[in-house]
Amino acid sequence: MAQFGGPKLVKKLHFEDEAKSKLTVGINKIAEAVGSTLGASGRTVVIEDDFGNPHVTKDGVTVANSIMLQNAVENLGVTMLKQAAQQTANIAGDGTTTSIVLAQAIIECYKKNGGEEFSFRDVKDGIDKFKDHILGILEKKSIQIDDKKLDDVSTISANNDKELGKLIADAFRKAGDNGIVTMETSASNETYIDVVEGTKLNSTFKSPHFYTNKEKEISELEKPLVFISASDIPNVRKIQDILEFAIKSNRSILLIAPLEAQPIAALAMNMVKGNIKVNVIDPPSFGLKRKDILEDLALLVGAKVFDESLGDSIDSIAPDLLGEADKAISDKDGTVLVIKEKSKETKERIEYLKSALDKEDHFVLTKHLNDRLALLCGGVSILYVGADTDVELKEKQDRVDDAIHAVKAARKEGILPGGGAALAYAAVQDWEFKLNGGGLLGVEILKNALVAPFTKILKNAGLNPEDYKLKKWGSGVDVTTGTIKPMIEAGIIDPLLVTKSALNNAVSVATTILSTDCVISNVREE
Repeated sequence: MAQFGGPKLVKKLHFEDEAKSKLTVGINKIAEAVGSTLGASGRTVVIEDDFGNPHVTKDGVTVANSIMLQNAVENLGVTMLKQAAQQTANIAGDGTTTSIVLAQAIIECYKKNGGEEFSFRDVKDGIDKFKDHILGILEKKSIQIDDKKLDDVSTISANNDKELGKLIADAFRKAGDNGIVTMETSASNETYIDVVEGTKLNSTFKSPHFYTNKEKEISELEKPLVFISASDIPNVRKIQDILEFAIKSNRSILLIAPLEAQPIAALAMNMVKGNIKVNVIDPPSFGLKRKDILEDLALLVGAKVFDESLGDSIDSIAPDLLGEADKAISDKDGTVLVIKEKSKETKERIEYLKSALDKEDHFVLTKHLNDRLALLCGGVSILYVGADTDVELKEKQDRVDDAIHAVKAARKEGILPGGGAALAYAAVQDWEFKLNGGGLLGVEILKNALVAPFTKILKNAGLNPEDYKLKKWGSGVDVTTGTIKPMIEAGIIDPLLVTKSALNNAVSVATTILSTDCVISNVREE
């Protein structure tokens, strides 16, 4: 008999202890594999790709994403932790391994402490309250990074490769305060920095269908045409001429324009079908400031701003409005435009704005002028990564990508003592909550779990965690020497954003798994 909605997969139901135990088996497997990479003495993992080729890495999210188990329920446990790790990577660029280790520890502590005997709602309430308490401590204790600590952050995130860490830190220095750092593949086995002109906009893609790399959630357009509009674009027909021009020219196109839902959906569909390579972002800024910003941006890429309020007709959007960039990269944080060389007109605009800034003393206008200068004066440091083999190259690129994101995170919110020390010490600080038995147990569960990254780092280095007691904030274990020392002074640090994201996502996925009483999986052929 035919089923409404077409054929459906046969499902198998798993309840209570059976469901949780199989989820836990999957969780333990992924945590064991990923956890082995944690810390300065973390080990490498060799992954076989679909063609039987080896991929060597110490990147937690890469290891996690490679794991798929045959048992359906075990694999669901793996997938849930992979999602937590990926979310951490998306927010902070690092900390994926820590989030997985923490999530596993929370689940283990729940079982060891008899969590099933209490109301799960009460236990979760205790976990959440203590998590917020810990986050508050970390935010108060974080410190802003200086030039020296820039090297420390990048080195640690590059798996303690000092040479590579120094190169990454130099890339940020050369880009300047308003600059951006990106990564490319080197044409040789050398790794080096090249600085080009460019700018960063806070606007990002309007649909995930515009991704060119779904795993990293980015849209990357090579030598795109650029269309800039201050006026709404109500349907795709209005921009048909410039889209056809891009297709006939075999060029990608970036639309910086307020597009309505219909043209975005139409463009996304054509992107998926492979008819055109396109990305859409909103114009930066708002109100009266937007006009100046768009004109500056147009000058930078050699475009003309389409603006109906100035008499432009929406029915005559032609290719002569288009500019171009060498590259346009959009991620969750915004869009980077790479421009190989600024025009004479752009340089003249910069000098004019500098002169105007010297004469201006009004706070609002000063900020606006500074924003415009930042747009036009920004630089892009491109870190070209090279290696002798494809295996080495991929592993090196994983480390560089982690380090770039970690430095960005550190610059944004500051740093904490590394090596798991911040979470381990924060766990034993005083707290005051009015909680019942289940709530108190929740606090105890998270307290015990927070030590897990610190413990794992020591074990990976062949050290016994029982031999080390942290007696004051900031102290930790340098696993290369086996001695307790001030971590920040020793250059062993973690970005606050990384630690926060790892903790938030670990608690989220662990409590979701612990609240599960039924798993519905697809029936698979044995």
